[in-house]
Amino acid sequence: MLEDIDLNAIHDEIVRKQVRQLLNLVEKLSADLRALQEENQKLRDENNRLKGEQGKPDTKANKEQKAETSNHSSESERKQPRKRHRSNKNDKIKVDRKEVAKVRVEDLPADAQFKGYVDVVVQDIVVKTDNVLFRKEKYYSPTTGKIYLAKLPQGYEGQFGPGVKALAPDMYFEVGASEPKILGFLYRVGLKISKGEFSNLLIKNQDVFHNESDALYESGLRSSSYQQSDSTLTRVNGQNRNCHVVCNRFYSVYRTLRYKDRLSVLDVLRNGRERKFCLNQTALDCLANVQLSQATRQTLSACCSELELDEENFHKHLSALLPNLGHQQRKEIIDAAAIAAYWAETDWPVVEILVCDDAPNYKKLVRRIMLCWVHEGRPYKKLYPVVPLHRQQLDNFLKCFWDYYRELRAYKQNPSEAEHARLETVFDKLFATQTGYEALDDRIAKTRAKKKSLLLVLEHPELPLHNNESELGVRRRVRKRDVSFGPRTEAGRLAWDTFMTLAETTRKLGVSFYAYLHDRITGANAIPPLADLITLAADNFKLTQSCTTP
Repeated sequence: MLEDIDLNAIHDEIVRKQVRQLLNLVEKLSADLRALQEENQKLRDENNRLKGEQGKPDTKANKEQKAETSNHSSESERKQPRKRHRSNKNDKIKVDRKEVAKVRVEDLPADAQFKGYVDVVVQDIVVKTDNVLFRKEKYYSPTTGKIYLAKLPQGYEGQFGPGVKALAPDMYFEVGASEPKILGFLYRVGLKISKGEFSNLLIKNQDVFHNESDALYESGLRSSSYQQSDSTLTRVNGQNRNCHVVCNRFYSVYRTLRYKDRLSVLDVLRNGRERKFCLNQTALDCLANVQLSQATRQTLSACCSELELDEENFHKHLSALLPNLGHQQRKEIIDAAAIAAYWAETDWPVVEILVCDDAPNYKKLVRRIMLCWVHEGRPYKKLYPVVPLHRQQLDNFLKCFWDYYRELRAYKQNPSEAEHARLETVFDKLFATQTGYEALDDRIAKTRAKKKSLLLVLEHPELPLHNNESELGVRRRVRKRDVSFGPRTEAGRLAWDTFMTLAETTRKLGVSFYAYLHDRITGANAIPPLADLITLAADNFKLTQSCTTP
C-alpha cells in the first residue's frame, strides 16, 4: 500500500502535509518497535541467564543473507576501482646462494651445444636452531688477585641469543600469534624454553625499545601539520583500560591509560609528561560556552595569569578560589586550564590539527579539528526507512553525499581558490536539503552544523578526508586483544604499547620489524633511529608534494 503513495499527486497542500506527517509517524513507530524488540530480547536473554539457561544464540547469518540493518559500511558507495598492475617480484628478491642445475649428459644428443643459463629464482626458508657453545677465556693474575673472564657478544646475554630475542616479540606483536602457539613452534624447532622465560623475553629489560618509542613519538608529532587519533578497549589484568592511538602516515603510537576522558587524551598527546595547569585568558576562552555563574566567571577573570602550576597545587588553588564549585563545573575549569597550559608549551610539539571522530573527549583539545567523513556517513546508513518514498529519498541523498566526497578528494589533488569557493557553495546547498522525511532531515541538519570541521580540508588539502589511519591502528590492537586478551601486569601493558608502536611504525617506514629488533639487540645499529627515519620520510614526502602541486 505504501509503495503507491505519491505526494506530488496530492494537490491539496493541507492533505499533502498531513500525509507526510503520517508517513513520518509510521517511521517513528517502526523505529520504536525495533528498539523495543531489541530491548525485549535482551531482557529475555538476561531472564534465561538468571534461571541458569542460555539466551538466544548469536548465530551469524551467511554473507549473502546478511541483514541490511547490520551493515553500516559506506565502502561500496565511496570506493572507486583502481587498475591493478602486475610487477616483476624477482627483482626484489634477495638471492642467498646460487646453484647450477645441470642437464644429465646421457640425456644429451651428440651434437648438443651449450647456450648459457636460464635463471629461475626459487624462494625457500630454513628453520633450525643455532645453539652456540661459547668457550669463554679465563685468566687469573696473581699480582692483582683478580680473574679476567671474556664477555659474550652483545645480544647473547642470558640463555637465549638475539635470534630468539628478536623472534619472540616479532611473532607476538607483529604476527599476532598467542604465547602457546609461539612456544609450540619453538618446541618443534628444537628450542628448550619455559613459559616464564618466554614471557620475560617480551617484557623484561626492554629500556632500549621504550626509549626509542618515546623518541619516535616526538619526531612523529613534528613530522606533519596534523595528527589522527582514536581509541579502543584494552583489559589489563582483567580491568578495563583504554588504548589510545595517535598517528599519521609516517608512524603510529599506542598508549594505554585507565580512562578516555579529555585529560587522558591530553596525557597521550603529551606522552605522559607531568600535568601542568594555567588559568590564563586561553582557559577563560575555553570556558565561554560552559554554564558558570557570573560570580564564578568574575572570580576566574580576577585571578587570570600566565603562572603554571602542577596538578596538586592547582587543585589546592582552585579549591581555595572556588570552594563551592559543582563537580561538572570544576571538571570543565580543570580541563580548560590543562588545555591552556598545553597550548603554551614550547619544549614539546603541540598538535594544531587533529583528525578524529566527533567524540566529546577530543573537543577543545586542539585549535582545529577535522572530522572524518566516513564517520559522518555512518548515521545515514543507520536509518532504516520502511516507507518506500523515504527509502528512495535516503538513497538519492546518499548518492549526492558520496559524489560530494569524491569531489573533495579530487580537490585535494588539485586545489584552487575557485574550486574552494565552489565546493563550499555546494556544501551549503546539499546540506540545506529538505526531503520531508524527518529523520533524514534531522541528520542532514546535524551534518550542516559541522561544516567548519568537515570542510577544513579546503584550507588544508594535505588533510585526509577520513580517520582510517588511526582506525586501522586500533584494529591491530583489537586483533591482538582477541588473540591474547590483554596483558596481566603494568610491565606487560608497557610492552604491548611499545612493541605495537615499533611494529606499526617500522611497517610504515618500510623497515623489517624483525631486522630492526635484531639490529638493536645485537647493538649493530645499522638501522638508523626510527625518529630520524620519520623525519627523513616526512621531508621527502613534503618535497614530493611541493613538486606535484601546481
